[in-house]
Amino acid sequence: MDHPIKRDHARFRKIVKGRVRDNLRKYISHGQQIVPKGGDKFTVPMPQIDTPRFKFGDKSQGGVGQGEGQPGDPVDGQQDPNGEPGEGEAGQDEGSKELEVELTVDELAQILGEQLELPNIQPKGKKSLQSTVDKYSTIGKTGPDSLRHIKRTYKEALKRQIALGHYDPNNPTVIPTKGDYRYRAADTKIEMENSAVVIYMMDVSGSMGDEQKEIVRTESFWINLWLKSQYKDIEIRYIIHDATAKEVDENTFFRTRESGGTLISSAYSLCKQIIEADYNPSEWNIYPFHFSDGDNWSADDTKLCLELLDKFIVPASNMFCYGQVESRYGSGQFYKDLSSKYGAQHDEVILSKIKNKDGILDSIKEFLGKGN
Repeated sequence: MDHPIKRDHARFRKIVKGRVRDNLRKYISHGQQIVPKGGDKFTVPMPQIDTPRFKFGDKSQGGVGQGEGQPGDPVDGQQDPNGEPGEGEAGQDEGSKELEVELTVDELAQILGEQLELPNIQPKGKKSLQSTVDKYSTIGKTGPDSLRHIKRTYKEALKRQIALGHYDPNNPTVIPTKGDYRYRAADTKIEMENSAVVIYMMDVSGSMGDEQKEIVRTESFWINLWLKSQYKDIEIRYIIHDATAKEVDENTFFRTRESGGTLISSAYSLCKQIIEADYNPSEWNIYPFHFSDGDNWSADDTKLCLELLDKFIVPASNMFCYGQVESRYGSGQFYKDLSSKYGAQHDEVILSKIKNKDGILDSIKEFLGKGN
């Protein structure tokens, strides 16, 4: 039977996850800070919930039923019966703090999946990659002290002493010898797992401002969470482009801003090179995401983009996702060109318009809602 404290803790975490799920749109649209804490854990601010705790009063003030007072007096003993609530001098103590709770990648992904009713991803017929996994599921007679199994060692020692007639119920001392020691032993298994790569491409020309980049940053954070919950091994690559494209790290991806024109084909060409060099489509699940305000330099470059998509990127990928972030300077023409070519309901080319931060959650649903 579970300990009551464990049951209470599980119930509290269930309440927390329910509150995060109910407020997910606010977290996303208002830019609530969800901070990586290392490993697979994140801290999430929870101003609506206070942690349960005991509060002890000062002994000098008396306990229940002690001290001065008459029936009808305020319980806290601090409010003047003739005064108004809220009156008094300003205090100098600290205010209440927001509660921060820790949630894992899987817990946050579960919350996202429940809120958006996302189906589990079905790998696109990719070859599974082989990995070796050690699971400590057996018991052996040799091993390091760190893997010694205390209960099994005690049991072996007890059996030996009873068999030899050395066990005294009136003095139940059990002393293991070297032959009694038992250790957890690894059972090596070969597991097959699917691997995925996400390739983010973003227009960083002058028409894409800080607000548009913040939308991309927030959306990619939640997309990554979901994909990491679906694949055991996932890699992420970043491409920025204006008139030319280059691969960068995550920090540079979200902080770079250029002032030049836009040639979208430069990003698609580099995406093609990365896939050809590092990710065999027969072994990897490939997810290219492109974010732009929809401006491209010319119709000729758009034609080249469509050729790259048709002949390589779409056939090699589980799906290709284009997110058009609304900008006062962007024409939005590229969305129209893609929609004219593929239509709004294409299974492998998914298009989304993101008007502002309030549209992020709906865009994620559009991208991930088909389970590709």
